[in-house]
Amino acid sequence: MKTAFFLILGIAILFLGYLFLQGTDSPEENTLSTGSNVSIVDGKQVVEIRAKGGYVPRISTAKPGIPTVLQVNTQGTFDCSSVITIPSKGISKNLPPSGVTEIELGSLEPGVLQGACGMGMYPFQINVQD
Repeated sequence: MKTAFFLILGIAILFLGYLFLQGTDSPEENTLSTGSNVSIVDGKQVVEIRAKGGYVPRISTAKPGIPTVLQVNTQGTFDCSSVITIPSKGISKNLPPSGVTEIELGSLEPGVLQGACGMGMYPFQINVQD
């Protein structure tokens, strides 16, 4: 009886620890399109996203005609989102487990710029509009 109790307790502790380490991202955070992650710094448009278990936010809104940098933040990222691809720009980049990686996108044309992880499981997009 004692063994079963400690086994169940151990599993519960491991499960709660797993949930804690995964962070508190809500589904709403994953679909933000407010543009709050986009800024202009020294004449360049900077689009900031976070990579871990996907990309947050999944949808960003940027302006056309401005030199743009995608800034990808990683923190303990070891899943397939540690490889970022943007096929239309010919970009495939391995990201470090932790740190900030800047990817030059050039001046964007109006439309939608699609990206994903190395396996294509975690998509993201940048809507480019006035």
